[in-house]
Amino acid sequence: MSKISFHHAGGAVDILDVDPGTSVMRAAVTNGIAGIIGECGGQAMCATCHVYVRPEYLGGLPEISDDEDEMLDCTIDPRDESRSRLGCQVTLGNGLDELEVDVPSSQV
Repeated sequence: MSKISFHHAGGAVDILDVDPGTSVMRAAVTNGIAGIIGECGGQAMCATCHVYVRPEYLGGLPEISDDEDEMLDCTIDPRDESRSRLGCQVTLGNGLDELEVDVPSSQV
């Protein structure tokens, strides 16, 4: 199992155990994590699964694709050039067995 921690602005943290191969967005939507909408269903077309990856986990992430990079310019909360990612494009497993993200205060 892999583990994702979702940190919310008020200090609450939701921790999920997920199967390898699960995206951050899918884990959040399936488990009702507040603040992650995933409106497009994981197609990198809406930016409603925007998260800020905690710095200590950035080195384990795949590179941002051109499509993801373009959609990150459409986030409601400000894009952080080093930490912003679309949750639908970050999948646990393959060496990324733990991840902590900060949930933006708004997605729409």
